[in-house]
Amino acid sequence: MDSQELERRIAVFPYWYHRIELPGGVTTPGWAPISAEAYRIPDDLSGKRVLDIGAWDGYWSFEAIKRGAAQVIAIDDFSDFVGQITEEDRKAWQTFDLCRDALGLDHERCQRHEMTVYDLKPETFGTFDVVFCFGVLYHLRWPMYAIDKMADVCTGDIFMESAVADDFSAYRGGLGKGYGTDMVAEFYPNDEYGQNETNWWAPTLRCMGCMVKAAGFETVRGWKLTDSPQRISQCRGFIWGTKSG
Repeated sequence: MDSQELERRIAVFPYWYHRIELPGGVTTPGWAPISAEAYRIPDDLSGKRVLDIGAWDGYWSFEAIKRGAAQVIAIDDFSDFVGQITEEDRKAWQTFDLCRDALGLDHERCQRHEMTVYDLKPETFGTFDVVFCFGVLYHLRWPMYAIDKMADVCTGDIFMESAVADDFSAYRGGLGKGYGTDMVAEFYPNDEYGQNETNWWAPTLRCMGCMVKAAGFETVRGWKLTDSPQRISQCRGFIWGTKSG
């Protein structure tokens, strides 16, 4: 399709999460990722099998293919409505499919499946060299169990991004009132975090790193999006865990 037709089809969707560069100078109108460089994904993923958990519009699935991944499996259960969009406006895989086709990607090499992270097991898709879990952990009612499930199918590296409580606490006064390097995770039974009822937990970066280590990743690195967040959306942390064997 030409760029005008692509722009027309993009405009049909009421909400885009990811900002994805497509052919013809067309870019989807999402806002994420805030900073792709902050995720520290290797430039070269040649020959790797990659699992993208919570893929949404597919930015990181497509990025893995661009970096040479042999195959990407994208999963999502469409449970996040970012506290503002309606169920009818969450178009499941339609935005992913539009971008995948516009990029001319093979459907076998770049697959997508509707499923929850809790159902992951090696028997379903096999194992993966690399696992992405971006913007997911704080939406999970059972985050440690989910990390264990990811570890079951990951033989190499896991890259994780989440809301963190280092610089923000919904209970201690908001921005600038977080827990620093404490081993803490806040629990939100309602919509205390960002007026989004699907936000359940926010660990500190230290806590998230130790959770990944406890799941069997011997080497763990962690960093924040920024040391001086000016708004809640900037209170994000990253973990990169590696299995030695």
